[in-house]
Amino acid sequence: MQFGKDMVLRLLIVDDSVEAAEAIVSGLRNSGIAVRPTRPENEQEVAALILQHPPDLVLAARNSRNVSLAKLMQSVDASGKDLPVLVLLESIDDAALLGALEIGARGVVLRSNVAHLQNAVRSEWADLEARRSLRRLEAQVRETERRCDALIDSSRDPIAYIHEGMHIRANAAYLEIFGFESFEDIEGMSLLDLVAPSQVDGFKQLLKQLSKGEAPPPSYETQARALDGNAFPAVMEFTAATYEGEHCLQVVLRRQEIDPELAREVEALRQRDQVTGLLNRATFLRALEDAVSDAAQNSAHHGLLLLEPDHYNQLLQEIGLDQADQLIAACSERLRAAIGPDDIAARFGEHQFAVLTRHSDHMHTSNLAEGIRAAFADHVLETDSLSLSATASVGGVQIGEKIASITAVLGKASQCLQSASDVGGNRTELFDPGAADRAEEERIAAWVGRIRDALDADRFVMNYQPLINLHGEPMEMYEAYLRMQNSPTGEAGGELVQPLSFLQIAEEHGLLWEIDRWVVGKAIQVIGERMRQGRRTTLLVKITQASLQDESLIQHVVEQLAKYGADGKLLVLQLPESKVFTNLRAAQELQSRISQYGVRVGLEQFGAGLNSFQLLNHFDAAFLKIDRGYMIDLTSNPDHQQRVREIAEKARELGRQTIAEFVQDAASMSLLFGAGIDYAQGHFLAAAGPDMDYDFQ
Repeated sequence: MQFGKDMVLRLLIVDDSVEAAEAIVSGLRNSGIAVRPTRPENEQEVAALILQHPPDLVLAARNSRNVSLAKLMQSVDASGKDLPVLVLLESIDDAALLGALEIGARGVVLRSNVAHLQNAVRSEWADLEARRSLRRLEAQVRETERRCDALIDSSRDPIAYIHEGMHIRANAAYLEIFGFESFEDIEGMSLLDLVAPSQVDGFKQLLKQLSKGEAPPPSYETQARALDGNAFPAVMEFTAATYEGEHCLQVVLRRQEIDPELAREVEALRQRDQVTGLLNRATFLRALEDAVSDAAQNSAHHGLLLLEPDHYNQLLQEIGLDQADQLIAACSERLRAAIGPDDIAARFGEHQFAVLTRHSDHMHTSNLAEGIRAAFADHVLETDSLSLSATASVGGVQIGEKIASITAVLGKASQCLQSASDVGGNRTELFDPGAADRAEEERIAAWVGRIRDALDADRFVMNYQPLINLHGEPMEMYEAYLRMQNSPTGEAGGELVQPLSFLQIAEEHGLLWEIDRWVVGKAIQVIGERMRQGRRTTLLVKITQASLQDESLIQHVVEQLAKYGADGKLLVLQLPESKVFTNLRAAQELQSRISQYGVRVGLEQFGAGLNSFQLLNHFDAAFLKIDRGYMIDLTSNPDHQQRVREIAEKARELGRQTIAEFVQDAASMSLLFGAGIDYAQGHFLAAAGPDMDYDFQ
């Protein structure tokens, strides 16, 4: 299970110490888990929080005095919710472990061992999500079975269920086509009895194959025989199914009213993409489902590849939109020439292709991916009127028991394709569950090289989003967002890579401080240039915790302010609240020294901690940017509305200005205005872009 900012862990922490609880939250966030914490002060609050704001997980100190462990477990049991509890211990012994398990806790964790805490929380959260998913699936299955029963009964298609060759169910249309009045007339009858005598031998062979567990054919043409003995041409479609818990076959029988050869031609056309002649997406997905099922049931190995021409939008600009179909057709011809006769190829998206290579090990799949890449890189794409030099990125996945689900297979293949494209294209990237570590090392090495190249070749760029003053006089204020140019040569107009794609890798390899220096230097340069144009523009830029340990950043700011003649009062550095909390002394030192030059510091993700305003007693933040988690459903969540009003009110009392980001609609703007928020930003007001051309008047 993957955790990140798209999934938020609602965590209830029972601990007498606010500082200890905040340290736990910071440790989890530093490991990549987005946490929404709560902390009860007494036993009455515990019951209220569990009922009104159900958490996902409870971390409880064994020796808590404000809320005893016994009372906590009583509240959890009384709620009737699937709420796992982990007990925090200073040290683990047999008595402590058995005692925690006896009262119903799911496990124990060492408070002093951050890695143990993080792993235990991840494991327990994953188990909880698995149990929730299972309950949802069971409910969906029951509802689906109910609807399917109703649909089958009312369907005009003749449908029957066959177990070991015998009828165990049939709908009214099936009974009617053979001339039976009720299901009792056909129950237990062999399907073979409804086949014309001339077709019996061939049908017996089919039933033997099915009894051995072989996959049924998509369709089977035969001569069916009605109760009165008359035969008629028919097509049977078989699908593996279950009925009342028993494995069986669903048979859909259709009377063959048209020429069989014409029907086959129509069916073949229905399965093809008209531009390329390759299989279409729907037909390919059915083949992929069979391959995934084969891997799950028979330990087979297959390979899935996804590929796209690199810099597709630029290619279209060169040849013209009216030539798009010719470009796609040329790509399909190049793909056909690169794959084997048994490989299955399809047009999977507008300009994306898919290849399924069956019974393929990792080496064969890798060689095929490399062969496809080389086929594009080493040859010219020919259309009716143009010759183009184009490369392709290939991402794939080795299908096996460890990744035998359609969602996981397509997700990993798409992720690999995106990664290969983001690193510059003309690459292959294959996910092999048996060699994940090797693939990850290669991907990270490529990203590290890409980041270093971007720093050396100045291939980072800034996008700017305006901040709108909701109450005071209009003034020019933007937030600068870092982007990386995707074009290998850095030419303008290339696709931009979002920072989430590379910042974690940059942090792991000690490159964040260099990126921070580039961001700050670029912001100061822009401020200076606009001052020379007679415009005083305030810029907000993000820096990371790496800059809190980098004393050279302050000297860099001083040098850049002097170099570009910029006013430091127009620069605001932003740090996440959680990073300031865990690096408070360094953050205080940075803020104190940088303020001598007019530069201000703001806090991001404010309000996500247990006691955010307590931090302001020790850190002089000029701006408080409210955590975007409160903005996602602001108009429909009264709790979030109340929290935003509380933050705005306390901030006014302390003389701090507030910012609400991620504003999505007019209703949110109205709520923010009424709450007294100072500044708003978001796509509803203006999207981030390369130009600072917003009309603040």
